[in-house]
Amino acid sequence: MSTENEGNAVPAAPSVPPVPDAAPEGTPASAPRGAAPEPTPHQQAPGEPAPREPVAPGADQTADQTGRFPESAPQYPSSQPQPQPQHGPAPEHAAAAPPRAADAGWPPPPPEYPSYGSYGGAGDEGVGNGGPPAWGAPVQGHEPRPPRKRASGLITAVLAAALIAGGVGGGVGYWAAESNDDGSIGSTTVSAADAPKEVKRDAGTVASVAAKSLPSVVTIEAQGGNGEGGTGTGFVYDREGHILTNNHVVASAANGGDLTATFSNGKKYNAEVVGRAEGYDVAVVKLKEAPPGLTPLPLANSEQVAVGDSTIAIGAPFGLSNTVTTGIISAKNRPVASGDGSGASNSYMSALQTDASINPGNSGGPLLDSRGAVIGINSAIQSAGSGGMGQSQAGSIGLGFAIPINQAKNVADQLIKTGKPVYPVIGATVTMAEGGEGATISAQGEGGSPAVVPNGPAAKAGLKAGDVITKFNGTPIDSGPTLIGQIWTHRPGDKVTLTYKRDGKESTAQVTLGERQGES
Repeated sequence: MSTENEGNAVPAAPSVPPVPDAAPEGTPASAPRGAAPEPTPHQQAPGEPAPREPVAPGADQTADQTGRFPESAPQYPSSQPQPQPQHGPAPEHAAAAPPRAADAGWPPPPPEYPSYGSYGGAGDEGVGNGGPPAWGAPVQGHEPRPPRKRASGLITAVLAAALIAGGVGGGVGYWAAESNDDGSIGSTTVSAADAPKEVKRDAGTVASVAAKSLPSVVTIEAQGGNGEGGTGTGFVYDREGHILTNNHVVASAANGGDLTATFSNGKKYNAEVVGRAEGYDVAVVKLKEAPPGLTPLPLANSEQVAVGDSTIAIGAPFGLSNTVTTGIISAKNRPVASGDGSGASNSYMSALQTDASINPGNSGGPLLDSRGAVIGINSAIQSAGSGGMGQSQAGSIGLGFAIPINQAKNVADQLIKTGKPVYPVIGATVTMAEGGEGATISAQGEGGSPAVVPNGPAAKAGLKAGDVITKFNGTPIDSGPTLIGQIWTHRPGDKVTLTYKRDGKESTAQVTLGERQGES
């Protein structure tokens, strides 16, 4: 990428032949000052305009009829050396010609300085009188000017000024560094011992939220008896030592495996599974010897979350414990069906979508709002490498999904109370094809059972096999997984409104949700 500003190029400047210290051997002696040689075809005659000074190749040749360059495009002397003139035997027809004024002395005179600035110095002519004439102006008389020493004098003056300024600056800097107001000698720097003992972060900053939340987040290591295992995250749910996490984090150690929870201070505790819900992908574990002083993370109301709200995720991506990432809420009520790839433990959620970086190992960790309150449990990612939702080993592409904490809290309380999950249901089996126009009630249920449970919630509301459910409490439904995710955001006994189509006609029905205990 170019940083040049096109159209603002600096015009080239006229060149000046370099001035040697001494004239070359064989050069004619300078003519006496005041002599007026006769004009020749190669010399300016009295009253003629002075010839223009040579310009560097590529210089702007624009000039008015007088030969003066416009004031709006000043040309500066070039520092580039030009080719030296060749000295050799003169042609015979020129032998008797009178000497040219320009050849009367070496070196030839340098060009005059332009009229837009005067360059003063000891011995300079015209100083205080408007400066020397501008380039291209007629020259009075034909006397060659003696070599000027302006450049060397100016450079000498600049060097002298620089040396003086440098000496003064150095002296002032040394004095300022070594002298105090009271005249004593010392340093103005502040030692580390004088710095604040602790740097305080303003409330509400990411650093402040992370400092308060990290002590309540744990890294979970699960190891099954068959050698399977993995690493995930969890957070303190209550002071009794219950830890909230994902089911898929602890599933391998649920039946006789080893489970540990390590806090941010490095202390590790053994834990055991209290209960887990595969459909929700929620699990509760408990520390076997919970330390005193546990601080549960505060829980927010996930229904009040808005798109654009700030988010903070804490976890152990790829085993890197106590990792903090930030983002925003990208979407709400995102239907997500996730699993381990085998189809044996699929889960469904109406998720909070975030662009906070979430990777394998973040699963089960808290998704916090800007106050540090939990709004969700990080559970799944969309990965470019996996081609779907789940916990693939591919990295984050900014599409992370969290279980809303309102739903997770309902599940956790039930697991702590009974050890078993409870699911709300409508009493009907729907097809699981995704991307359709709704959730279609199947022709029959599992094992050939009726698709609509007799005397169940859907049957009481008048729903039949073949009906296509298009809305759930006004939320559009495009597939069976989306419907299940919406149903599971509620509790058994809640009343909901279903919009459905039958034979092309749209109708609504009021349904009171039933319940199902366990995973069967």
